[in-house]
Amino acid sequence: MNNKVVIVGAGFGGLSAASFLADEGLDVEVVEKNKQVGGRASVLEEDGFKFDMGPSWYLMPDIFDRFFGKFDHEPEDYYSLTRLDPNYRIFFKDGDQMDVPADPEKAGKLFETYEDGAEEAFESYLQKSKETYEIGMNEFVLKDRNNFRDYLSLDVLKNARGISLIKKMQDHVEEYFDNPKLQQVMQYTLVFLGGSPTNTPALYNLMSHVDFNMGVYYPEGGVYSVVEGMKQLAQEQGAEFSTGEEVKRIDRENGKNVVETENRRIEADAVVSGADYAFTEVELLPDEYTTYDEDYWNSRTYAPGAFLMYLGVEGELDNIDHHTLVLPEDWNDHFDKIFEDPEMPDNPAYYVCNASDTDDAVAPEGKSAMFVLVPIAAEMELDEEDRQRFKEMILDDLEENADTDLRGRIEYEKIFAGEEFQRRYNSFNGTALGIAHTLRQTSVFRPKQRSKQMENMYYTGQYTNPGIGVPMCLISGEHAAEKVVEDLE
Repeated sequence: MNNKVVIVGAGFGGLSAASFLADEGLDVEVVEKNKQVGGRASVLEEDGFKFDMGPSWYLMPDIFDRFFGKFDHEPEDYYSLTRLDPNYRIFFKDGDQMDVPADPEKAGKLFETYEDGAEEAFESYLQKSKETYEIGMNEFVLKDRNNFRDYLSLDVLKNARGISLIKKMQDHVEEYFDNPKLQQVMQYTLVFLGGSPTNTPALYNLMSHVDFNMGVYYPEGGVYSVVEGMKQLAQEQGAEFSTGEEVKRIDRENGKNVVETENRRIEADAVVSGADYAFTEVELLPDEYTTYDEDYWNSRTYAPGAFLMYLGVEGELDNIDHHTLVLPEDWNDHFDKIFEDPEMPDNPAYYVCNASDTDDAVAPEGKSAMFVLVPIAAEMELDEEDRQRFKEMILDDLEENADTDLRGRIEYEKIFAGEEFQRRYNSFNGTALGIAHTLRQTSVFRPKQRSKQMENMYYTGQYTNPGIGVPMCLISGEHAAEKVVEDLE
């Protein structure tokens, strides 16, 4: 096959699709509006400090192994990995601190110190989580069941009995643990999926298997090392990249798909959009070719936006582990201010990444590169006064609850929030992740990868099935590529 395929956007979904399509012998060109590839997984380098701008957790190593294995490679051909121990540190705002060990057996013993019987409950929970992961991945994610008819088989019905499709995560966790802190530990990964304990289906208990059984890793140089490795792999398969070139329009003319950038017109046999799905449909396509209209996108439940502070700091951060969470005793109010009544939280739950704790190369000697991520409602609009006021609140919170005083030590600072997500990534509504994994937005209820209105138009990335997260986007790119090849053949 020597058909021309244009991939719009070089996020993880676009990079994955590029490798698979180029491997099929297609003429693949990836067009990216920013000068860097990686989409939301960009990198910020200033004054000797280096920050992953987006994903910073390396989870589900089996999916990365599977991806590179499709091309007779392994991740270590492109980047090196370090397993973190502890997985992460938690500061609870009542003064308690928990270092969650990489060894599940040790984690279970730690849980027992919080609640009688919690060690046994933890083992039972992980067994259920592992079962859910294996069924979910093997039967419902990797097999690309993208339509309702794909579920009409005895095999699917048999396996579906092994996972919780209707129950909410909060209800599921309460069956195992009474202690609110242990419940939070088992649910914090829901933020990675853009949800809350009360709107995310219990089937996502599989994330605890990912967390405790599979482990948390760090790719040397940060997650952007993975991006660079994937770009190199795609180029080895024959894909070409055009960066710093924004796509302005996608159309279909005279039996060809047409991609127009700021300075050229590209005819293609197929187009795959790895850009923001909603932006592609609302802004790039003519109305006649949109599968979902603006009313549809406005009616979705969106994953949180993010208030991000990238900070280059003098000295070491003795109390801040590589991955650190700061959690209030009751985080329901924060989630309500994301999903129910959008406003900035006054007692936030947030995440701090201190990659310099593991990697000396991300900051000058004697200094630290860190960022703080506070999940906020996607549609929040913040002026400069709002940003500075909230920054000061977070600095106060870190000093009070994580014994970390940053004032007078900050040498580099950049705040990144909703407006920047919209400008840099064309993010619809300012969401950091796309649409959340609520019951009505999971699996077949997510937007389709194959356009219903425009021939040979496809989508990949976090909006599509299987959903949010770097590993899911790798799989999404593979599935989109399969559809392209199938249709062109």
